[in-house]
Amino acid sequence: MPPNPPPGIERQRMSQPHWQRWGTYVSERQWGTVREDYSADGNAWSYFPHDHARSRVYRWGEDGIGGFCDDQQTLCLAVALWNGQDPILKERLFGLTNGQGNHGEDVKELYYYLDATPTYSYARMLYKYPQAAYPYQALVEQNRQRGKLEQEFELLDTGIFAENRYFDIEIEYAKAAVDDILLRVTAYNRGPAAARLHLLPQLWFRNTWNWFAGVVKPSLRADGDHRVLIDHAVLGQWAADFDGSQQLLFCDNETHVRRVFGQNEAPAGYFKDAFHDYVVHNQHQAVNPERTGTKAAGLYVLELAAGGQQSVRVRLRHRRDQGDFFADFDELIKTRRQEADAFYAELQTGIADADARLIQRQAWAGLLWSKQFYYYDIPQWLDGDQGQPPPPVARRQGRNSDWRHLNNADILSMPDKWEYPWFAAWDLAFHCIALATIDPQSAKDQLVMLCREWYMDPNGELPAYEWNFSDVNPPVHAWAAWKVYQADCEQNGGVSDLAFLERVFHKLLLNFTWWVNRKDMEGHNIFQGGFLGLDNIGVFDRSKPLPTGGYIDQADATAWMAMYCLNMTRIALELAAHNHVYEDIATKFFEHFLNIAAALNNLGDEGIGLWDEEDQFFYDVLRLPGGEKMPLRLRSMVGLIPLFAVEVVTEDILAGLHGFTSRLEWFLNYRPDLAKLVSRWEQKGDEQRHMLSLVRVVRMTALLKRMLDENEFLSPYGIRALSRSYLAQPYRFECQGAGYQVHYLPAESDSELFGGNSNWRGPIWMPVNYLLIQSLRRFHRYYGESVKVECPTGSGIQMSLGEVADELCHRLTRLFLRDAEGRRPMFGDHALLKDDSHFRDHLLFYEYFHGDNGRGAGASHQTGWTALVINLINEVHRPK
Repeated sequence: MPPNPPPGIERQRMSQPHWQRWGTYVSERQWGTVREDYSADGNAWSYFPHDHARSRVYRWGEDGIGGFCDDQQTLCLAVALWNGQDPILKERLFGLTNGQGNHGEDVKELYYYLDATPTYSYARMLYKYPQAAYPYQALVEQNRQRGKLEQEFELLDTGIFAENRYFDIEIEYAKAAVDDILLRVTAYNRGPAAARLHLLPQLWFRNTWNWFAGVVKPSLRADGDHRVLIDHAVLGQWAADFDGSQQLLFCDNETHVRRVFGQNEAPAGYFKDAFHDYVVHNQHQAVNPERTGTKAAGLYVLELAAGGQQSVRVRLRHRRDQGDFFADFDELIKTRRQEADAFYAELQTGIADADARLIQRQAWAGLLWSKQFYYYDIPQWLDGDQGQPPPPVARRQGRNSDWRHLNNADILSMPDKWEYPWFAAWDLAFHCIALATIDPQSAKDQLVMLCREWYMDPNGELPAYEWNFSDVNPPVHAWAAWKVYQADCEQNGGVSDLAFLERVFHKLLLNFTWWVNRKDMEGHNIFQGGFLGLDNIGVFDRSKPLPTGGYIDQADATAWMAMYCLNMTRIALELAAHNHVYEDIATKFFEHFLNIAAALNNLGDEGIGLWDEEDQFFYDVLRLPGGEKMPLRLRSMVGLIPLFAVEVVTEDILAGLHGFTSRLEWFLNYRPDLAKLVSRWEQKGDEQRHMLSLVRVVRMTALLKRMLDENEFLSPYGIRALSRSYLAQPYRFECQGAGYQVHYLPAESDSELFGGNSNWRGPIWMPVNYLLIQSLRRFHRYYGESVKVECPTGSGIQMSLGEVADELCHRLTRLFLRDAEGRRPMFGDHALLKDDSHFRDHLLFYEYFHGDNGRGAGASHQTGWTALVINLINEVHRPK
C-alpha cells in the first residue's frame, strides 16, 4: 500500500456489498428508553434506570462506550474502564434522567467523535475518564438544587479535571476486510503523577435467546490465554484475539435477578455484572471458572507514568482466517487512517481554512458514529414474549398501541445516541441533507426506509419518535428527498437516480393525503398540525387539547404544507420529464399550493388568513368553540416559516411539458387574483426564471425587516427562534379570564411543556436557519440584484438576498470557528475548553445555541441536524 493512498479506495468500498455490515451501531443509552419500558404507567426513566443497566439484560438493544457491532447487533464490541476509585465499572455513559436534570435529561460525560469513513473502514472517538471517583451523586444533587433559570451543573464544574488528572481513552476501529475488525484502545495519562487503569475490551452477544422458543444459545469460550472462540448459529464461527491480556473473563448476558429484584431464591449464575464484581469488588467467584459464556473481556491493568501512554489491541475475524493476528495490526490501522485522510481531502478540495475543515471532519464523524441499530417490534412489545411475564394490561390502550404495524430492526441515523437514541422523522430528514455530502446512497436509503410499510402507517402518517409515534412533525421529507436527489446527481457526474425519486414520491403521496384529510379542520386550506417539532415556542402546548377549547389555525403548519406542495410539484416535474403521466400530478400540487397561499394571505372568501397587516407578520389564530377568532400576536419562528415555501423553475424544466403548462395558463387566467397576489409565475425574473412563493416581494421584505433586526431575531450567531423584544416585555395573552405569557429565553427553558431540552423560546436552531438560508438563495435566483434589503436592519448596509444568505452562513459557522482570541463561542466561557490543547479542538455539536452569546445547549452530540454546518461551510468557504 502506498504511503499516500488515493481517495478512490474508500469510494470503491462504498460501492461494494457488505462493507457497512459492521459499524459503530451500538447505542450509548439503552436504559430509560420506551423500548425497554414494561411499566404500567409508562415512566420509562424509572422503570429501567442507570443503576439497573449493569445488572439487567436489555430486550431490544445494547449500549456501551465506543461500541461496534454487526448490522443486526448479534455481536458487540465496546470498552469498559475502572480507575481504582469509582463505585462501579464504567461500561456505559452516565447522565441525568428527565426528572433529575434542571433542564431535563443530560449526559454527564466528555466524549468526542473524531473520525469515521462511510464504510467504517476506520473510526475513532475519544473518551475523557477522570482519575478520581466519578461524582455520580454530586451531579444528581447539584442539578436537583438548581432551578430552571440556572445553568446545568456539568462534569467540568465539579473540578474533577483539575491538574489534568484524567485519562484520554482513544478508541480506534479499522477493517482489514469486510469481516476482519481491529480495535485499538490507547490510554493517555494526562496527569502529573503515575496512575493505574483497568481497561477491559468487552465482547458479547445481544440476548436473543430468552425471548423466543427454540433459539440456539450462542457461546464464547476461551482457547488459551488470549483467544476467545465464538459460535453463533447465524453469524458462524469467529475468533477474537486479545493481545497480551492478563486474563480472559467470562459471564452471561443475563439479569442478576437477586441484585435487581431482590429474589434471593433465584438460582446462582454468572451474570451481566460479573466483571463489575470481579474488578471493583475483587469477587473472583462472579466470573465463570469454566471460561465460557455469552459475554467476555480481556483484562488489562495498565500502570501509566505521568504523561505516558499504552495501547491494547483486539482483533475479531472468521476462525478460518489463519496467521498472526497482530503482525500487521498497527500498519493496517495507519493505512486506514491515511485512506480516511485522502478521502476527506478530496471532499474538502478548495476549503483553505484548516479550522473549517476540522469542523466538517468531526461533524461527518458524528453523523457516522450516530448511526445505530434500532429494534422495536410494537406487536411483540405490546403483547409480551413467550415465557416472560405479560406486560401490563394498561399498555394496550397506552403509548403507541395504535402502531401495531411498526416493526423496526434497521441501522438508522439517531439525533443523539445518548439523549435521543431513537429515530425522529423530521430530524432524520435534516440528517440526510448532511449525510448526502459524504454518502448519498445511505441518505437515500434512510429516506426510503422511513416510508416503508413497516414504518409508515397504512393511512400515510409517518412515525414521529418512540415517545409518541402519533405526534406530528413538519412534513420535510419531500424537501429532503429532492435535496438528496440533487446531491446524489451532482456527485455522480450528472447521472440521476430517478428510481429513488419515483419510489419515495409514491409513498409521499400517501403522507400528503393524510395531512390534507387529518390536519385541515374545516377544509379551508388552513392547517392545524399540532406539535410540529417546535415544542414550547407558543402560548399553549399544541400537542394537547387547548385549555380554552377550540383549535389553532397555525401559520407554520399551513406554510409547511405550502412548502410540501411546492416540493411535490418540483419532484413531479422532474419525473414528468421522463414520464408525462406525472404532469397531471404536478398540476394537482401546483393548484393545491395556490389555494393554500390564498388562504394564508387573507385571499379566501372565509377571511381566515394569518397575515397581520398592521404588524406585517404571520401569526397563529386561536379559534374558540363559539367561532370567535383571536390572533396570537407572538413574533416567533412560526411567522417566518412562510418564507420556506418558495420554488424557482427555469424554462428548460418546462420544455416539453405541454400538458402542465397549458393547464397552468388556464388556471392562472381563471384565477387572476392568485396569479397577481400570490404567484409570480407569469412575471419572469433573473435569467427568465419563474417563481412560486407564499409571499410577494412586499411581504417578504417586511418579514426580513423583522428577521434581520438585531433587537428581534438576528443574533451574532444566526436567527433566533423568538423575538428578543420579549426579553424586557414578555408577550401576554388573556382569554376566558386566564392569562398566559411567553418571554424570550436565549438558551435553556424554564417551561415544563416538553422537558428541559425542548426550548424554542429564543435559542438558535440549525435546521430552521438552514431552511431560511436555502429560501433566501431561491428568492435570489429569481430577483437577482434587483432586490436588496438592509442587513442588519437599521445599519444602512444594503445586501442582495444571496448576500444575506452568506451573512447568515458566516454567523452560524462562527458558532464553531475559533475567533481572534482562540475562543469557540459554542463552548461558552470555560477556560479549559478554550485554552487546553487536549480540549480546544475537540468539538461538540449541540442541539441548539444561546441566542445572544452562541453557547451550546441541550443535547451535546446532536450531530444529526447540527451537522448541517458541513453544508454551510461548503457554501461560504468553498470557492464559488
